Amino acid sequence: AFAIPSETVKTVVAQLRDKGSVARGYIGVQIQPVTEDLASGLGIKDAEGALVAQVQPNTPGAKAGLKAGDVIVKVNEDAIKDARDLTRKVGLMKPGTEIKLSLIRETKPMALSLTLDQLPPEQQMAARSGAPQSEDDATGGNKDLPRLGLQLAPSKSVQGAGGEGVVVTGVDPNGAAAQRGFKTGDVILKVGDKAVSTPKDVRDGLAAAKAENRKAVLIQVKSGEGVRFVAITLDAKAKG
Repeated sequence: AFAIPSETVKTVVAQLRDKGSVARGYIGVQIQPVTEDLASGLGIKDAEGALVAQVQPNTPGAKAGLKAGDVIVKVNEDAIKDARDLTRKVGLMKPGTEIKLSLIRETKPMALSLTLDQLPPEQQMAARSGAPQSEDDATGGNKDLPRLGLQLAPSKSVQGAGGEGVVVTGVDPNGAAAQRGFKTGDVILKVGDKAVSTPKDVRDGLAAAKAENRKAVLIQVKSGEGVRFVAITLDAKAKG
């Protein structure tokens, strides 16, 4: 048998009795687990909690001030182990419930309060694609930075790529980026905490993180599967 809190059982049973279905709580964020690499890039000690990859507009999370890069570590007084744990806890709560989120933002603890909305029907995201173009590698030949093995172009210059970020137009299968799951058509939105719009912005972001003696840098990437953070190790000797 699985232990289920009695209050959760009461809520589910009441909704089934009254409405014939269960309405699930909804914050309006896309989240991912905090890996050891991501924790290093975020500058936090423990690889725990749920990392906010994207905040959807006009949702409880957006209205409360959640931002991409926040790590949610508690809901009310309940610790969040990982992204799945957050999804489960929030999903079992009734829409209209007011909750307190404890989080880490740029290595500093803070708290936000919000009122859960109802989880809407799932919507499939259209896959993105980008036509390859000739561009310099993301590191621009800087030997102090890891060779990512990416060819990049401003999204505005690639038809169908949208107007924000830098689109990946080519991926070296032996480069560091390929090992982290980068694909042609992905769009880099941020390097570290800075939005990017040109390949130079990407290089500058990597260099800035290296100058701060960071072991890794977080790159926010948008793809057909959604938005996620990828941690790139700042070791010029790394493979690729």
